[in-house]
Amino acid sequence: MNKKDYYEVLGVSKTATDEEIKRAFRRLAKQYHPDNKQTGDEAKFKEVGEAYAILSDPKKRQQYDQFGHQAFTNNGNAGFSGFSADDIDLGDIFSEIFGSGFSGFSGFGSFGGRTSTRATSKRPRKGPDSLVSVTLDFDEAINGCKKTISLELNEKCDVCHGEGGFDEKTCPTCGGSGRIISEQRSLFGVFQTQTTCNECEGTGHIFKRICNACNGRGSQKKRKDIEVSIPEGVDTGYQLRISGKGSAGQNGGPNGDIYLEFKVKPHPLFRREDEDIYLTVPLTITEAILGCKKEIPTLTGNVYLEVKPGTSTGEKVKLKGKGVKKVNGFGKGNMYVIYKVIIPSKLTMSQKRLIKELSETKLDDEEEIKNFRKYL
Repeated sequence: MNKKDYYEVLGVSKTATDEEIKRAFRRLAKQYHPDNKQTGDEAKFKEVGEAYAILSDPKKRQQYDQFGHQAFTNNGNAGFSGFSADDIDLGDIFSEIFGSGFSGFSGFGSFGGRTSTRATSKRPRKGPDSLVSVTLDFDEAINGCKKTISLELNEKCDVCHGEGGFDEKTCPTCGGSGRIISEQRSLFGVFQTQTTCNECEGTGHIFKRICNACNGRGSQKKRKDIEVSIPEGVDTGYQLRISGKGSAGQNGGPNGDIYLEFKVKPHPLFRREDEDIYLTVPLTITEAILGCKKEIPTLTGNVYLEVKPGTSTGEKVKLKGKGVKKVNGFGKGNMYVIYKVIIPSKLTMSQKRLIKELSETKLDDEEEIKNFRKYL
């Protein structure tokens, strides 16, 4: 017999604990399950089940560790008479490890002649979800707005009312179960598997006449306009879910959902960070030196700020509650005003004389200037 070592099949060591063996089996059974379109492998799936059936049983594992595969042959060379097909039921094993739903999903029948079959006729299926990118102006995102979104959706066919055809009848290939049972002999007896019926694609029924309007799909692509209320405060990357307004479901299943993902255009003055707003305010030299009242814009209109004499570039003022409203929440962020003193690059002759006169006055008694000059 050229059978692969059971420990190697599960990828565990010979000293592996029962829990390590169980974890390895769970992972590999899901990986090689025949219904797994990417990694499904029926032969490996059966091999994994056989290995677990032996190594999960303390008595059989002891026999295997001592005599290898020879312990389970019927020739008596190892001093054992082997065991019959009734000694093991992979259907029970999968139910124990994965729950009762796994057996029906996988189509695994038991080796004792019992078969687990689950009909999938007309199982309701939710429609697919849609993701739509929506671009907003800065003000629209801050204040909220209404938008009309145009997108293509699968709508229920008006001709066949979503059925896909007319004069329904039971699928003759699967007898209405939606599954095909196949049998194969193995070491433990007859091995039964189930696969989706190709004739009816698992629905359990076919139509005498296919709907020409939707080519049997039960739905048609249609462009649809949906008006959406966008809440205040959304930002780039925020997603809004519109429940049940997406593409039509199948076999009476609910419609899918629509997800709107926003992209907000930048503002020429305001900069946003979460719910806070930042505004850089330019000051002339005289405004910065002498102080002034400065009119500035905010999200809710213009206000006046008192600029203190001697204000320098980088100084920041906090305006509490003047930021952005939290989406679907309470309260607002803050607004931060950052001053920037603008040095003129062009001066008239008279302005130059004034600046020169100013430079000749004693203005160098500021502490920072004194500390700097100590090191000259």
